[in-house]
Amino acid sequence: MSEIIEKKNALIGEKYFYTKHKSGLDIYFIPKKLSTAYAVIGVKYGSLYDSFKKGGSGELVRVPSGIAHFLEHKMFENEDGVDTFERFAKLGAQANAFTSFDITAYLFSCTDRFGESLDVLFDFVTHPYFTEDTVNKEQGIIAQEIRMGDDNPGRALVFGMLRSLYKVNNVRNEVAGTVESISEITAPLLYDCYDTFYNLNNMALCVSGDLTMDEILSSADRMLKEAEPFDVEPYLPDEPEEAVRERSSRRMQVANPLFAVGIKNSLISRDPRERMKQSAAISVICDTLFGKSSEFFNRMYEEGAVTGTVDIWTEHNRAFSFICLSGEAPDPEKVYSEFKKTASRAVENGLDPDDFTRCKRVMYSGFVSSFDNTEEIAGEFLDYLTDGGDMLDYSDICASLDLEYTNALIKELFKPSHYTLMTVLPLEGDNNDGK
Repeated sequence: MSEIIEKKNALIGEKYFYTKHKSGLDIYFIPKKLSTAYAVIGVKYGSLYDSFKKGGSGELVRVPSGIAHFLEHKMFENEDGVDTFERFAKLGAQANAFTSFDITAYLFSCTDRFGESLDVLFDFVTHPYFTEDTVNKEQGIIAQEIRMGDDNPGRALVFGMLRSLYKVNNVRNEVAGTVESISEITAPLLYDCYDTFYNLNNMALCVSGDLTMDEILSSADRMLKEAEPFDVEPYLPDEPEEAVRERSSRRMQVANPLFAVGIKNSLISRDPRERMKQSAAISVICDTLFGKSSEFFNRMYEEGAVTGTVDIWTEHNRAFSFICLSGEAPDPEKVYSEFKKTASRAVENGLDPDDFTRCKRVMYSGFVSSFDNTEEIAGEFLDYLTDGGDMLDYSDICASLDLEYTNALIKELFKPSHYTLMTVLPLEGDNNDGK
């Protein structure tokens, strides 16, 4: 029987159980006395990895952009013709899946019959079925999705910003790929990528709910076979520190100009725990300087420089790191100018100690409250695992975060050569062209 390890965090009163199943799968169980159980199995394979080396051959394998997302779609089909979503529905479970830059995840939630639902999850994730006919059909469906995305101003804004920040890192590309790239996908190529990455040693299961580890292991024992050792090295090209360009713009069918200020961060630690600390500090920096209670935010609203919602969000992991400040503004250039002034003052003076303490407390309380929902628990737990971290360590990291460390990070984070401004402006002839 697999050894079960228990880890506790006394500070927040939470714990999880972990085991390396004999199949090779990493299993994490976070017990919670809640009515809904949630399970997610993640494959460490996303849109970033369209080039990789396997088997120690040293030969670089390249596959079409978007194939990880395409594979996720095709996994729900079965040789007997029964749709996997239908299998879950008959058990009263709700299922879904997603592909991101660095992971593909399959999940379900239920209030009853958890073991049967977990059997279904294990079954379809370990039994691919592709044919040329179904692949050709899916190419048409995903191509339509891609074209619809091309007409979405929000997506155009974000990926326009990322292409202005990144020169070669695949974070600059749409997860679904392009119409041209997915046309190169074939059934044999899907099987090859499946066999390469859908190895149980390259996967993790996170479960949260009013369950027992025995229930989870019973299903794993029934449904999973021992996997071969995983020997694949995803290839990530070296990325320049500076942004590709400072400004880019596109005209689309929008009522008012949209803006996205991007900050490219090249300070990424190789140590997972240190990356978690960097991520915590970046979150505090963003909330303090540009969050809804910040001087910048309130002044921009009072002056009418921004309208609607203004969002500040970050991504920080081993493969890339950036900050995005986005929203709607009559004059995006004014917002960009004020952003640069605010960042420059922060580099020179650091954060206000009281604001730092307040925002740190808000971040900490938000993290603790995430343990009240099984979906948030399992989903976030998987996010941390994917980048080599441990969710239970985050509270200690947050508590120990100090102003000196955070101010030192500000000096590395805010460099004008790392900024970009992406705008989406109304079409020519509209009442407001953003100029």
